[in-house]
Parts: sequence; structure tokens; C-alpha cells
Amino acid sequence: MNIQTIINDSLAGSLAAQENFVSQSSEALITAVNLVVECFERGGKLLLFGNGGSAADAQHLAAEFVNRFLINRRPLAALALTTDTSILTSVGNDFSYDDIFAKQISALGKREDLALGISTSGNSANVIAAFGEAKEIGMKTVALTGCNGGKIRGNVDLLLNVPSDHTPHIQETHIWIEHMICQLADEKMFGSLA
Repeated sequence: MNIQTIINDSLAGSLAAQENFVSQSSEALITAVNLVVECFERGGKLLLFGNGGSAADAQHLAAEFVNRFLINRRPLAALALTTDTSILTSVGNDFSYDDIFAKQISALGKREDLALGISTSGNSANVIAAFGEAKEIGMKTVALTGCNGGKIRGNVDLLLNVPSDHTPHIQETHIWIEHMICQLADEKMFGSLA
């Protein structure tokens, strides 16, 4: 296989994952946007979490809301639970890596907040534990997953599942979904959809 074929095949696979998500889950995406907007409008904050590339996505999404996405507007309360190495390592060391997000949800989460967890496989134990803690508090929960949704399926209020088994294409679709959440939330709160 030559380099150009690899490039073309990768692009085709990425586009197919996005198109399959849109054809199956456009309404769920709109619901997610509405949950984010409702959270911000009631004075809540968006708590974001995931592992590895999903941790980077959580940080990326928090930055888009706190700073700006495409339009200049007031900062919106979003926090990535993946960034404080002292908390992550102390909880992981003293208790379990499975508790690193749940303890932060317990400490920081309020009923008016929204928990948004990202797990490519849908099986990340620490993401699942965080959703359990969020539900105890009474928070709404949204998950971005891939494959068949894994163990997270059925354990959140809203599932945004990318129907693919190819990790890079799931992650590429996740960032597209996250950008759409930012753009549509901004439009609903401050732009042409307001």
C-alpha cells in the first residue's frame, strides 16, 4: 500500500464515522447542546473528564467555553477534571485510579452542573465511577463513546456514540462533536439562534 492510499483510506474512514454518527445521532447531539445551554443558563458549570486523548479533548472543550470558540462572548463555566496532577496522583495513590474523577465530582459538583465524560471504548472505569457520583448529586450526565457504547451505555442521561471500532476515527468524530456543541451552544446563547 502506498502513502497516498493510506491517506485516502484514512480520510474516507474518518468521514464515514462522522456521517454515520450524524445519520444516527443528530437528535442526541441537539439534546446535548440544549443540556449544555440549560446548565450555563441556570448558573451551572460543565465538568469534563476522560483519559489520554479524551483527557486532551476535555481540556480542549473547557478552553473553548472559558475563552471563546468562534464568537466573542462572556466566559462560560467549564472545568476539565484532568488537569490537576496533585489531585489525580494523590487520589490514584491513596485510593484508586478509578476514583480520580468521582472524588472531584463529589468535591466540586452541584445539582445544576452537567457532567460530560469521554471514553472511546465506553468502558473506562474512572469515567463510569464519575457518572455514578454525578447521579448521586442529581447532575445530568452526557457521554461521548465509540464502538457499541460499552458499559457506559445505559448509565448516563444521554449517550453520544460514534458507531465505529476504529479508535482514531472515533476520536476524530469526538472532536467534531465537541466543536459542534461549542458552536451551537454559542449560537443558541449569543448568536443567530438566540
